[in-house]
Amino acid sequence: MFASKLKNNLIAGASALALTCAAAGTANAAGLMTPSTGNLPKLELRDHNVRVVVEDGYAITTIEQQFTNPNATDLEAVYSFPVPEDAAVSEFTYWISGKPVTGEIVEKERARKIYADEKQAGREVGITEQDDYKSFDMKVWPVKANTNVRVRLSYIQPAKLDTGIGRFVYPLEEGGVDEQKLSFWTADETVTGSFTFDLDLKTDYPIEALRLPAHPSAQITQNADKSWTVHLDNSATARRNPADRPALLATSPTVVIEEEDAVTATPVRSPVRLDTDINVYWRQAPGQPARVDLVPHKVDAAERGTFALTLTPGMELQPITEGRDWVFVLDRSGSMKSKVATLAEGVTRALGKLRANDRFRIFIFNNTASELTYGFQAVTAQTVQQNAAAVQTVQATGGTNLFAGLSMGMNALDADRTGAIILVTDGVANVGVTENRKFFELAKKNDVRLFTAIMGNSANRPLLEPLTRLSNGTAVSVSNSDDVVGVLLNATTKVTHKALHGLSIDVKPVDGSLRVADIARDDIRTLYNGEQLVLFGHYWNAGAAEVTLSGKISGRPVNYTTRFDFPKVADRNPEIERLWAYQTIEMDLYRMSILGADADTKQSVIDVSKEFGIVSPYTSMVTVREERFAELGIARTNKQRLETEKKAQTRRANQPVRTNRVDSAKPMFPSTQPTYKRPSGGGSGNLGILGVLLAAIASLFGLRARNITARR
Repeated sequence: MFASKLKNNLIAGASALALTCAAAGTANAAGLMTPSTGNLPKLELRDHNVRVVVEDGYAITTIEQQFTNPNATDLEAVYSFPVPEDAAVSEFTYWISGKPVTGEIVEKERARKIYADEKQAGREVGITEQDDYKSFDMKVWPVKANTNVRVRLSYIQPAKLDTGIGRFVYPLEEGGVDEQKLSFWTADETVTGSFTFDLDLKTDYPIEALRLPAHPSAQITQNADKSWTVHLDNSATARRNPADRPALLATSPTVVIEEEDAVTATPVRSPVRLDTDINVYWRQAPGQPARVDLVPHKVDAAERGTFALTLTPGMELQPITEGRDWVFVLDRSGSMKSKVATLAEGVTRALGKLRANDRFRIFIFNNTASELTYGFQAVTAQTVQQNAAAVQTVQATGGTNLFAGLSMGMNALDADRTGAIILVTDGVANVGVTENRKFFELAKKNDVRLFTAIMGNSANRPLLEPLTRLSNGTAVSVSNSDDVVGVLLNATTKVTHKALHGLSIDVKPVDGSLRVADIARDDIRTLYNGEQLVLFGHYWNAGAAEVTLSGKISGRPVNYTTRFDFPKVADRNPEIERLWAYQTIEMDLYRMSILGADADTKQSVIDVSKEFGIVSPYTSMVTVREERFAELGIARTNKQRLETEKKAQTRRANQPVRTNRVDSAKPMFPSTQPTYKRPSGGGSGNLGILGVLLAAIASLFGLRARNITARR
């Protein structure tokens, strides 16, 4: 009887974790890599414990893992996981002789040589590097025979709101886009020991709801100080009685039964797979003021400081009502295999959202491009049903001739009608034209707004995001384990509202002693309803500054202004320095993607990466024995930075939630922050995200008609 109860408890524990789903069942996952050929012994991923803290506008994610070698020979651990969006790896710690040793940033080729030399010499060594845009790869030598190795990895990323909705994704599902890697490596994504995921959310604005769409049984708690916590694990607690020992041991011979008459509570862990993203959404309470938040860091009044400035606008963005032309360009290549069900369901939902005065065309591409529709289709119940059924039959196979699909879609637009392109792809162009520069030239040549749904982890964001940005469109990443409701919350108000075009932002000191420079932000020229604008910069001294956001709404010039003080000293948020560095690196990489690589810009990326301890396409983080850093001439700058950051994180953990708003005395915006209006019908799932996303994106087409009128 007890064995049956234990089995039920284990099933319940696995159900609560829910780390697998049908959509991701055939996808690659984060995990230990083993060569596909040969009979080499394998390591085990024993423990995988994740802690996330979201506070002051950014998220810090820390992963501790333990690898086990059950074999009689020393082995190398190779672990790969998807590159999180806008994330900067800041820590790689390897326990050597029982003591944690943190890594330092060096140029990629030198890091690889150090790793090879240390391994050849029989010394402990570890390396973390970025595999282009696809994944972070970590190697550790050695995992000694019949022993464990412990490592820790941390990364930092902005945590922005959109229409009052926050979203954090812990990516686990690989995108399956690197064919050479897939042909050589096999990933073992199973955690045999402890898996935990803990998230702490601290904000000074009230949160009224938090959910995990793919993990509905997660433990979610709202605390007395209005912060929130999330917990997931793979344990089930069984009440064990010695009388049940024979039956229990028959099914679970490794379980230990206490030799006592009292019933004992003991946790039992069931293996889990790291193949499904963990998506966390939170919703801000409505009616919050539009605002300006300042997060500074400046440890010495006489030295340079760094700041993050976040604008959450409340602007007069009126509804859009005119009809539009939709051109869907859909990727059906082989790398989309695990995503094609999401794509088909999403487009079906999007077609159902079209207005009676809209028209649409649908193109698909793999090795070649073709049209599913026969010219523009008027929106009727019959045309929507017929073409939705056609999309549902699309199969993923072949290569990716993205250029052919995009060119065909752009040529299909009617110059006399308002229209735009909706591109759904992972962006891994490998057939036909593949040079990024050619895509950017295509975007510049065609005066059309592009909206991109970037499908899955490991998608080619370095191509898709700049391509979309050049057209003044928007790009949104989509996970197979994402949430239709979550995207609806993010996008609802964009369905009916105009946007601020040609935006510029100016931070002007009005005090003679204050100086502001080195501004770093995304090259965004259009701000849509509900979006935030974040910029980073440096400042010297202290004093007042005037901040002005300006642009045009339907051709009408507007500007919004406020004034506030930069402090002399602020030591709460040292991580802001890394965020500034990451955004600066991203700006350099964006320029190189548009204009081509040059030695000076590449060197700038390397220098900033090394100074601020960030893994980049040109740098890696290497860990060696402590005494070897000095012998190799590697300064311990990242170690010092991590010590400063961890002290600040400990202080913040023991402090109450605080506000970062600086425009209370002189509000910058006339309206409240836009928030979504709750749908009356509800509904959620793993597949509907794209439909809501595309329906929301399509609503932005009306902006183009007004812009054309304004230019004329």
